[in-house]
Amino acid sequence: MKKIKLSIVAMLLLGAVACKKTDNSGGSVTGNVSNAEAADMVAGSLSMNSNGVANVSADATLDATAYVNTHVACGTSKSDSISRQSSGGSAYSYSYNLKYNYVVNCVNNVPDNLSSSLVYSGSFSGPNLSSTNSGSSIFTVGGLAPTATDFVINGEFKRSGSFQSKIDTTNHGNSSIDIVINALTITRPGRNIASGNATVSITGDVPKKGSFSYTGTLVFNGNGTATLTLNGTVYTINLMTGARVKV
Repeated sequence: MKKIKLSIVAMLLLGAVACKKTDNSGGSVTGNVSNAEAADMVAGSLSMNSNGVANVSADATLDATAYVNTHVACGTSKSDSISRQSSGGSAYSYSYNLKYNYVVNCVNNVPDNLSSSLVYSGSFSGPNLSSTNSGSSIFTVGGLAPTATDFVINGEFKRSGSFQSKIDTTNHGNSSIDIVINALTITRPGRNIASGNATVSITGDVPKKGSFSYTGTLVFNGNGTATLTLNGTVYTINLMTGARVKV
């Protein structure tokens, strides 16, 4: 009887070990996407190379700058459609169609902020992850007043669709990403990200492996990077390329 019990225990231990794989960042996978793969999903929702928050904030503040320079009237609205594709010869590729709607809001009859709403769809491919997705954003861009020195964005960016991991090619499925942005400060002029923070949630499922869920925080560093803390693991994300490095 003791031998049978020991055999069962040994089988369970072997099963636990077999379930565990390592990725190229040294993290671990427990039957589903790894922390590093989830970080790549966040990076794909942030970077210029994947039509992320960096793109959307740049678009919104470009329009805000134009409105400031042309002294538009309160309540002015505008719709704008953009097709955006990557140039050839890069490890990163993307193609997106975007539809923006803007409204100028005033305080005491003086332009104060811009309401920006967006719907988009497209795809991107990077060294660690590819995705076909669609999403939306709702931003309020403060800083239209003549005396303002920066633009400040508050709002939410969403993305959902299919993904394919290149870290572990067996990991492919569906994901949803929600980024809630707080005080994303962008210099005026120049339109460079100076600071800000956000909360992040990532959910999804992998066929035959089940669902996954991650939560985290973002800090925009003001040097072209953001620091992502995801389930206790810290990464630096390049806001241009989307490359992530474990700290």
